[in-house]
Amino acid sequence: MSLTEKIPFLDLITPHQELEPELTAVFQKVLRTAGFVGGAMVENFETEFAAFCDAKYCVGVANGTDAVRFALMAAGVQPGDIVVTVPHTFIATTEAISQAGARPDFVDIDEQTYSMDVANLREYLERECYVDRETGKPYHRKFRAPVTAIVPVHIYGQCADMDPILELARRYNLIVVEDACQAHGAEYFSQKENRWRKAGSMGHAAAFSFYPGKNLGACGEAGAVTTNSEEMARKMRMLRDHGQSKKYYHGIEGYNGRLDSLQAGLLSVKLRHLADWNQKRQEAAVRYDQLLSSVEGVVAPHCPSWSRPVHHLYVVRVADRDGLQKHLADAKIDTGIHYPIPLHLQKAYEGFGFKNGDFPVTEKVALEILSLPMYPQLQAAAQARVVQKIQEFAAVGALR
Repeated sequence: MSLTEKIPFLDLITPHQELEPELTAVFQKVLRTAGFVGGAMVENFETEFAAFCDAKYCVGVANGTDAVRFALMAAGVQPGDIVVTVPHTFIATTEAISQAGARPDFVDIDEQTYSMDVANLREYLERECYVDRETGKPYHRKFRAPVTAIVPVHIYGQCADMDPILELARRYNLIVVEDACQAHGAEYFSQKENRWRKAGSMGHAAAFSFYPGKNLGACGEAGAVTTNSEEMARKMRMLRDHGQSKKYYHGIEGYNGRLDSLQAGLLSVKLRHLADWNQKRQEAAVRYDQLLSSVEGVVAPHCPSWSRPVHHLYVVRVADRDGLQKHLADAKIDTGIHYPIPLHLQKAYEGFGFKNGDFPVTEKVALEILSLPMYPQLQAAAQARVVQKIQEFAAVGALR
């Protein structure tokens, strides 16, 4: 690799060039059959992706936001309910909660995994809520509203610590919807069940996004929900299609949230390669870990014993994040920040009354995180150059 060649943050061109004949064949089939919405391509992908996630059902939808929203609604979240998630995620998570009619509320993250801190969730339920004697459900003391669901986010391609989350949900009679939008194929070892579980198979339902940059990405917008509940799957199929049980028979008022046949067909092609792509991401992550192990001032991603991540992103932490990002940009190395402003401090949610200091771990992490280039086609030489430039920056003490 040339020392002056640009290293992109993400390569969306190479895999599509490699699969061009297969992807083109899907497009030709859609044109020749005029099967643009619904039909066999969508049903085939749903069957394949459900099997990939070890789930009984998959419902294809228009995008990941719809996936979270429809999952919450089908699980029984009602307008005025409170749904608990984390402030360290993309805003689509909380948009979907609001669009389901509920109020998003937050608990802080674990500083090592960046996912929901179980101790904070437990404290939230014990201290900020009381249990209603009639329903057995927690009610928020301040808002006087029922807390009905938890949305743990499998951030950066690594599952949240699901056993204790699911145990708290069982104890408090709460719905659990996994936000697995970054975790296609990630695994979690359940000590309770003494087996590995796939992201998308553990909660009442799980939401996936197939935005083009995901581990499994469409050539446009697409999403899906997995569940083991036949009734939830039935409700979500109605919600995505204007509330129809069959054409022109509307049992409920629904939405236009269907998965296009073309995107479903393209995803089916790519799904056959996902395990290999995930393995290459894992190999790239190991190389980064090894290269960065001797660089003082860099905190590499933490992988607990219960996790098999798929490294949607490779996120490091450094004291002078902005300085390092500029240094890498000057060396023609693209990076990202996921995410620079915690959700509780976003202008969109200023009406909720959150302030600096409410979620200190998230606020600290947001100032230090930097996402390095990560994709299946990332070469070892490119990674070595990325780390060399980080070492240059570290040599002058800028990372401490």
